[in-house]
Amino acid sequence: MRPICHALAILACFAVFPVAALAQPAAGTKVGNCEPGTKIDGSTATDARKKIEAAGYKEVGGLRKGCDNSWHANAEKDGAATHVVLNPQGLVLPEGD
Repeated sequence: MRPICHALAILACFAVFPVAALAQPAAGTKVGNCEPGTKIDGSTATDARKKIEAAGYKEVGGLRKGCDNSWHANAEKDGAATHVVLNPQGLVLPEGD
């Protein structure tokens, strides 16, 4: 392969596979607020919203996922604003006031 073609092939690889996408956090480093080695499941905010709404809550917002795979949200039930948590077992519970 000619040197110029080789250089173009390398540049094409970086265009398809950006270097930042290949970077992984070093072992033992925190990711967000989670401890190293924390296993985060694949549940999504859309999944969590549906489960919280199915439990009778409305106006679900402010969804955020904890390192323990629980989803926390603001919601409304029976006309009252409240905080709820959807735990990894699928239970929707009121969260401390």
